[in-house]
Amino acid sequence: MKKAKLVFIPAPGAGHLVSMIEFTKQLLSRDDRFSVTIIVIKSPFELSVNSDTSSSLPSHPHIHYIHVPTVSPPPPELFLKSPEKYYTFYIESHKSSVKEIILNQVLAESVSLAGLVVDMFTTSMVDMVHELGVSSYVFFSSGAGFLGFVLYLQNRHDRGGAEFEESDPEWDIPSYAHPVPSRVIPGFAFNKEGGYMSFVNIGRKMRETKGIIVNTVFELESHAVSSLSDGETPPVYTVGPLIDHKWVNPFRCDQSQRDKIMKWLDDQPAKSVIFLCFGSSGCFGAPQLREIAVGLECSGLRFLWSVRKAPKMLGVPTDYTNPEEFLPHGFLDRTRDLGLLCGWAPQVEVLAHRSIGGFVSHCGWNSTLESLWHGVPLVTWPLSAEQQINAFQMVKDLGLSVELRLDYRRDRGDHHLVVADDIEKAVRSVMDGDGDVRKKVQEMSEKCRRAVVEGGSSFGSLGSLIEAVLANM
Repeated sequence: MKKAKLVFIPAPGAGHLVSMIEFTKQLLSRDDRFSVTIIVIKSPFELSVNSDTSSSLPSHPHIHYIHVPTVSPPPPELFLKSPEKYYTFYIESHKSSVKEIILNQVLAESVSLAGLVVDMFTTSMVDMVHELGVSSYVFFSSGAGFLGFVLYLQNRHDRGGAEFEESDPEWDIPSYAHPVPSRVIPGFAFNKEGGYMSFVNIGRKMRETKGIIVNTVFELESHAVSSLSDGETPPVYTVGPLIDHKWVNPFRCDQSQRDKIMKWLDDQPAKSVIFLCFGSSGCFGAPQLREIAVGLECSGLRFLWSVRKAPKMLGVPTDYTNPEEFLPHGFLDRTRDLGLLCGWAPQVEVLAHRSIGGFVSHCGWNSTLESLWHGVPLVTWPLSAEQQINAFQMVKDLGLSVELRLDYRRDRGDHHLVVADDIEKAVRSVMDGDGDVRKKVQEMSEKCRRAVVEGGSSFGSLGSLIEAVLANM
């Protein structure tokens, strides 16, 4: 039987690529009438996707990877003005190559092309997709709340709005249950160098598609999802949580490091360890790292702390070779029976471990879903992108996290340190075994797990999406 072909164009970067690939695997396991081609654009910042090493990506008999030829990235000065505009320019520079791949490699196979799925950062490909007469969908790797914010931004702009201002009051944004203070609005919404307009255009392009696939659970974001049934937004399909429990990125995986971490966790009591990890690009300067160290030591809690060194320019953080260059004198000796410092950590595997009792996180959406899936309450320490508004939603709207900071922004450097006393209080709070947040997280964990099995909300939503895509044939 000839299979219906779907082409996916993820944005480069682990946070976008991993969840989209996991979605394709879920789709293929659900319905064998599909085959998938994933067009891989190499990140301008990192080697997490090597254009010559397809073995770095999860293999599947019905997933075919095609790597786009690399192009020169925009000048670094543009990134400093607006990361979003930099990213937009970089993606658009691949459009002709992507079109050529679809025409000469995908369509040359004489397959039935059922649709093309873009990431929110590759929505500039939508016009090209429509020129080919193909239906387009968006895979949105963040949550429904943030999706609502992006669409709100575009609506607001079309009604005469402009960039946000730091002095703005709270905003009534339909996808959030509470008024949203300006201090947690994503930084791009204030950016007059192209960041704001980049997201206005993303919102506009998303409305031109036939559907938006969101990595979320209806039970988690029922208010946000319901707000999107406004007659202007394409159908929204909630298909999460999409969590890859097996794939380990070979460019970040050190097997000996992984074994050391897991052996140490095996020796700790159940729910006794606070885990600190800040995503693939999370890092701090030495002054902030010292405050974290003092806060952990004063808490007296067991801890696993993933510490990364900031890159000199554009790039990804690296592991420290000598942690004592930022730690308080004697810290390692005084805490050797309580804690473990590491560089890269296998986050999903760690969160699944019985000894983990809390998670200090940057509030990236993948990390948020992973913590909920495993029933681990989260302490909010956002750094960049949409993480501040994610933290706001988790604390204020949903009551599923302990607030350390909602408005921390890494680009402000060490001018607003999170002090040791606040860190100590937050980690002590989240490790309270009888806390309301822990109970709510356990309940949400059960709802997330029910959502993805037959009869669950995400299971049903994926079925509706499959029917809609096949109707295009």
